[in-house]
Amino acid sequence: MKPDRIEALERLRARASALCFPPGMLLGTATASYQIEGAVRENGRGESIWDRFSHTPGAIRNGDTGDVACDHYHRWPDDVELMRRLGVNAYRFSIAWPRVMPQGRGAVHEAGLAFYDRLVDALLERGLEPFATLYHWDLPQALQDHGGGWLRRGIADDYVAYVDAVTRRLGDRVRHWATFNEPWTFTWSGYAFGEDAPGLKLGVEGALAAGHHVLLAHGRAVPVIRRNVPQAQVGIVLDLNTATPASERPEDVAAAHRFDGLQNRWYLDPLFRGAYPEDMLRLYGGLAPRVQGGDLALAPLDYLGINVYRRSVIADGDDCPPVSFRRVEPPGLYTGIGWEVYPSSLHDILAYVHRNYAPPALHITENGAAFVDVIEPDGSILDLERAEYLVAHLEQAGRALRAGIPLKGYFAWTLMDNFEWAHGYGQRFGLIHVDHATQRRRIKVSGELFGMIAAAQTTASYA
Repeated sequence: MKPDRIEALERLRARASALCFPPGMLLGTATASYQIEGAVRENGRGESIWDRFSHTPGAIRNGDTGDVACDHYHRWPDDVELMRRLGVNAYRFSIAWPRVMPQGRGAVHEAGLAFYDRLVDALLERGLEPFATLYHWDLPQALQDHGGGWLRRGIADDYVAYVDAVTRRLGDRVRHWATFNEPWTFTWSGYAFGEDAPGLKLGVEGALAAGHHVLLAHGRAVPVIRRNVPQAQVGIVLDLNTATPASERPEDVAAAHRFDGLQNRWYLDPLFRGAYPEDMLRLYGGLAPRVQGGDLALAPLDYLGINVYRRSVIADGDDCPPVSFRRVEPPGLYTGIGWEVYPSSLHDILAYVHRNYAPPALHITENGAAFVDVIEPDGSILDLERAEYLVAHLEQAGRALRAGIPLKGYFAWTLMDNFEWAHGYGQRFGLIHVDHATQRRRIKVSGELFGMIAAAQTTASYA
């Protein structure tokens, strides 16, 4: 190892050692079912929209699919043991709807629920808090074929029946539940732009209709979870980021406000105020979804999960009319996937949500970076860029805590290199390296540092 990289690593270790978090803070890793499980045709699992989409020619980089992914379905005992070795105290995972209900509705498939039974028990045995997400994008294909998936209002009933079955089975052991992961991304990328499953290009109207049915399903599911889960902690996970005007020009300031309405306020306002923002309803006009009485009735949340990877610097432009904006890329460091490295974005979005909506608790449910990994001759992976990213963002988490923001958890994205949606296997976010040809796992330096931080929590006060 080169001397300069050894010195850089030692500096990072010193910064990591200086981090301290309150008692009870969750420091864990996050994954998603389709991205890691594989075994897509085993033990009665039904087809998901991502199975269909990933086999569509040209949809995924290099023609990759999640058919095998990280083979977690078979290797989960080893993966749980790796989490224990890392020293983390929580694990955010998602449940595959088509593994539990192969056709999306009807009888529950015992083998599917049994898989998650075993996983949850193993996590608890090793002192890891299970943090379950009920929907992380892998909708049963049968429900997509019937009425267009999230375009059909009645899908809310199907979702609630699925949630009822899962939470009745696992609710005696799993306290933390998220109804959905990133409604903005899977409705806009999947129904407006065609970049993700199910690959529809219906524009703004399609995304808004799908998103409304997601919020409807969320609101109806929350009381079901509470009924089934003693001491439930119920939330939803949004992908949020601050919208910074590219300049002081009134046109850019207005565009940043519209973008904030598109990505942030369109979901936060219904969840915490019971209505869509008026300025966005006026902007969307006839494209806005049809809202029936009671659709956005408040279902109080115990926490809000935030996935944050960057800020958004916004100028006036032609993208996504009538929102009409243009994303600007300032000079600086960017990850392999092309996202700006801007650590204070983590503090800034927490402060924004706390100031404007005041959830009782907040979790950073995803935060991480894709960089090219190099395996050293001794087999180690000295991913200093990713390690620096994590330490810098955890420092911002500490800054938020000192400011009195009720941050209760931080989950690194991701436990291990996986199927990164439309990017296939070309982008690596993992704290653990996966050789997808052999399924060999190696803990990276970033994983060692993150584990050191998690294992060394102190009772230091942030007064």
